[in-house]
Amino acid sequence: MSKKVLYTASTYSHIKNFHLPYLRFLKEQGLSVTVMAGGKKAPIPFADFIADMPFQKKFFSPGNFVLAFKIAGLIRKQRFHMICTNTALAAFFTRLAVILAGKRDTAVVNIVHGYLFDDHVTPVKKAVMLLAERITAPVTDIVLTMNGRDTEIAEKHRLAAKGVFRIDGMGVDLKRFRALERAEKRPAGICAEDFLLICAAEFSKRKNQRMLISALKGLPDGVKLFLLGDGELLGSCKQLAEEAGLSARVFFPGHITDVSEYYKIADVCVSASRIEGLPFHIMEAMASGLAVVASRIKGHEDLIADGENGFLFEYNCASEFAEAVMKLYEDRQLCAQIGSRNRTCAEKYSLEAVSPEIKRLFLNYL
Repeated sequence: MSKKVLYTASTYSHIKNFHLPYLRFLKEQGLSVTVMAGGKKAPIPFADFIADMPFQKKFFSPGNFVLAFKIAGLIRKQRFHMICTNTALAAFFTRLAVILAGKRDTAVVNIVHGYLFDDHVTPVKKAVMLLAERITAPVTDIVLTMNGRDTEIAEKHRLAAKGVFRIDGMGVDLKRFRALERAEKRPAGICAEDFLLICAAEFSKRKNQRMLISALKGLPDGVKLFLLGDGELLGSCKQLAEEAGLSARVFFPGHITDVSEYYKIADVCVSASRIEGLPFHIMEAMASGLAVVASRIKGHEDLIADGENGFLFEYNCASEFAEAVMKLYEDRQLCAQIGSRNRTCAEKYSLEAVSPEIKRLFLNYL
């Protein structure tokens, strides 16, 4: 009988965006793969079975605890050899289910895409989120972290029974971005001399697009902003841009499957996030040859050396953000030089560079 693997995340889109190379690898090893996720249901290549688990966004919603008991039943029935958890919500309730099911010979791997507690959250929320990790630590064999701060947290609080391993993300398919050249033509409404900022992220408080919109008022009219993605705060961000008189300078293309076409017309990748793991969209922008202006937080600090391959600004400080953008706006040669440097920096985060270590860890704990 083939060994069985359970792969979980809060949404199907997360699995499709970051984990298909690893599902393929597990299948190639002759393993039976079950994927469990919530959100909008989608077919998952390389999965033998799909278990639909509609996780609710509020962390401690009663519905999530009901799901934990259902997951425990699945674990007891299938007797998985390895369980790989992703995203904070699904990771906690999957590992809670492991506790409920009674952990036996199952290896549990928790891939941390960014702990959701830091110095910017309330002490109570930080304590609760950390407690959740401590409760599930005894059944977590190994933790894979993606930035220095999360690695320190996992080691300090002993959030894994057998070891903490740092990885450089899940790997970016650089083939899509290495050869990108600047687009000769720009979309209607965009002049050749306009300076385009781009941010590709879900619209949420954590991603903080509202600050980017507000900061645009203090920048020259030729600086324009593309906000790619969707999410619960998309409507309020559109309203903010309209009320601020910025409708002609802020663009909302919606969810874009292939962001490379937008990187071809952009000058700078920007991010105002409050908290990150190791942001995929910034690595893709770097591979595309863009300079980066991002908030000074974990994840961003791991990717950007301030003044060398981009600029960092204090979280939620619109004036520092505007100052960093102006350095690049006024010196287009510097902007191009930093972008060229980023193409080289991005090699470290390629799928070819990252995946061998993740695959090795999977095999070790199978």
